[in-house]
Amino acid sequence: MKATIFHVSALVLLIAGATGVSSAQDRSHDSSHLRQPMPERWTFSQEVTQTLPADDPWWKSFEDSTLDSLISMGIDNNFDVAQALHRREIARLAIRQTQSGYFPTLDVSAGYSRSRNGREKDANTFSAGATLNWELDVFGRITSQVKAKRAAYNASRADYVATMVSITSDIASYYINYLVLRNEIAVAREHIESQKRVVKIAEARHEAGLVSKLDVAQAKTVLFSTEATLPALQSRASQTLNALATLLGVYASDIAPMIKDDAKLPAYLRILPVGIPANLLRRRPDIAEAEAQLAQNAAEIGMAKKDFLPVLSLRGSVGWEGDKFNSDHFAYSIAPTLSWTIFDGGSRKYALAQAKEQMMASIDAYNLTVMTAYTEVENAMTSYYAAVETYNLYDEVFKQSRESFDLAIDQYKEGLAAFTNVVNAQIDWLNCANSLVESRGDALIALIDLYKALGGSPDEAI
Repeated sequence: MKATIFHVSALVLLIAGATGVSSAQDRSHDSSHLRQPMPERWTFSQEVTQTLPADDPWWKSFEDSTLDSLISMGIDNNFDVAQALHRREIARLAIRQTQSGYFPTLDVSAGYSRSRNGREKDANTFSAGATLNWELDVFGRITSQVKAKRAAYNASRADYVATMVSITSDIASYYINYLVLRNEIAVAREHIESQKRVVKIAEARHEAGLVSKLDVAQAKTVLFSTEATLPALQSRASQTLNALATLLGVYASDIAPMIKDDAKLPAYLRILPVGIPANLLRRRPDIAEAEAQLAQNAAEIGMAKKDFLPVLSLRGSVGWEGDKFNSDHFAYSIAPTLSWTIFDGGSRKYALAQAKEQMMASIDAYNLTVMTAYTEVENAMTSYYAAVETYNLYDEVFKQSRESFDLAIDQYKEGLAAFTNVVNAQIDWLNCANSLVESRGDALIALIDLYKALGGSPDEAI
């Protein structure tokens, strides 16, 4: 049984972090916008090594094929993921739309008219022409717009990864919660069978005149109390399965057959190699999104500054009009144009001031995001370590409670102990069994929360 107790010195694995975020963007993260420097190490450092995570999907560490299938289903069907993917595509198309400003616009026209003036013959007039407008990006106005759209696209990519990390961790948490409830139902049924045997022992001793009927009544009270917990547990399990199905974008009936009735909680409990705090700048998609927002704001400041510069454009036209196609009716024009707004009542000045204020607000938001990320990892590490220690302690408590029950029932059979000892031992054993299941579930969910805090990522990282 000692093999089931996990020590903090054991460590394994990974987070497929939003390392994909940084590598895909091909840029290094700096801390130039941090008002407070990142701590060099975590406050909580209970035998946690400082290495970068592996590139595998984090949930595979649980070695649970059902969980793998559920998360794969969620990635394909979850509506939040689908919306994030659409937002990413919208941002990508916005770049293409803005880049079209580098090219000229060409309009063509054609017409025909028939007219008569007094007694003259009918006159037929044909016309055709083309007009070209082209803004020459000499002063970088269009380029600054493209930069802003690219930054917005990078933010949407990070948002997509953040959504994936959140959804996959939620799926894993609901799955673990469902297994906890199923295991508690199994524990209750196991103890009901044990308590039925105790009732028979009490009835036999009562019929033999060795004890009063009080022992039988107490035994049945414990039995019926345990049976009364089943409906609520089954209802909670059903509700949890429904919530899990909603995350997956399906109905509960679609996934119920995938989860075996006797499914056990994953055996995986480890401390993660979380790395140094500064690595969060490369891992967390919300930090990547905040950085992209800063880049977008910087580009918008550039856009506001470009509005103070002139716009150079080229306008050209070619056309023909008449009843015959010949050079006498052909005309063309080329007209370079330089337009420059001299006075606008301060509109551009205030637009620039707004852009700068927005940049300052985004810097504050970036700092808050970084500090929140650091705090979340600190709290997640502390919670997980405490949850593992709690599970280890409950494992010992459970073994002692089982031994206490065995001793109590043996002594009762021999007439060496009162039945109240058996009742108390039964209740303690059941409570400890439930606490053991719940504490294991708590430890697994705390581990999931730690993966989430570190910025875990699915296969299709951005």
